[in-house]
Amino acid sequence: MVGAVLTLLDGRPIFPRQNVRMYRIYWAASHCLRLELAVIAIMGPTGSGKSNFINKLTGCEEESGADKLESCTQDIREFIVNIASGKHYLFVDTPGFDDTYRSDRDVLRTIATWLEKKYRGEVKLTGIIYTHRISDNRMSGSLCKNLDLFGRLCGDKAAQCVRLVTTMWDNQRPENTELYQSRVLQLKEDFWKPLISVGARHERFANTQESAWKIVNGLVQTRTSSADATGKLDEASVGQTLLIQEEMVNARKKLHETSAGKALYLRFQGALQEHQETLKQLTDALAERDLSVVEQLQVEYDRTKTEMQKVIEDMERMKITLGRRIALFFGGKKIHSCAIDMNHTPAELDNRRAG
Repeated sequence: MVGAVLTLLDGRPIFPRQNVRMYRIYWAASHCLRLELAVIAIMGPTGSGKSNFINKLTGCEEESGADKLESCTQDIREFIVNIASGKHYLFVDTPGFDDTYRSDRDVLRTIATWLEKKYRGEVKLTGIIYTHRISDNRMSGSLCKNLDLFGRLCGDKAAQCVRLVTTMWDNQRPENTELYQSRVLQLKEDFWKPLISVGARHERFANTQESAWKIVNGLVQTRTSSADATGKLDEASVGQTLLIQEEMVNARKKLHETSAGKALYLRFQGALQEHQETLKQLTDALAERDLSVVEQLQVEYDRTKTEMQKVIEDMERMKITLGRRIALFFGGKKIHSCAIDMNHTPAELDNRRAG
């Protein structure tokens, strides 16, 4: 995990420090003194602008690859920002699913472990920002999968602290404004509807520091209130518990026993079936012995077989034994949140030609 502490004066960073030890000292101090610290996690698909959003908030320079459709965040990264007015923020950059270098199981474990650790340390999230590229003209299978896992990780009780933030508006041409607005309407009335119906809201990010802080401040203001005369925060400032935190801490479930873990297991089953069908087709094609394509088919066969083996290994790690199922049924505390079912099928978004 990487940490950073920055102090902002009128939105400009002062003596930024890439120093994990400094972060830990500050965190201990803020926790003991009960300073008002807003904790906001940035989540979303790989390449949707999570790191860029945080860069705008902190004033840090953009990373190489931050504007491309590949992962530039491999682990949880925490950034503490101290505003000269006395406000304090912890922004959390998370890796996306369909990561360039890591499996979805590893990414889910990374995020879940961080959330579990913070919850055990009595640190709750003030809000979650979920980023989505408005330039996407299709809700692909990977985007639908990301959204479904997010809904199951978050839960209905925490949806009120979620902001669904569309990015890449600054890349649009003026004639595409109506098109992009139509896509937002489609997202709100279809793909995002389960989240919005339980309290989530949409925000538009203009790729500026002012826009990023407007979204954050709007979120924080709805979730917190001023400290009282004793310096203690009221109940609204404590933060929100996510479903996966309840499951792993209160109900003592392991990751693969959570709603998000089970959903991922079902997706592995689907992927395994697809790989099996592909292998059968390739085997039939190889049997025809068409020398012009046999070498290409053999390469594809080997690749598919390797991917299928990885899926099988992931499934084995996520199986729940009968004994464990019985233990979960009779043990653990009651969970108050419910998973949000976002299981949509891939579909086209408005893709009209401009003008």
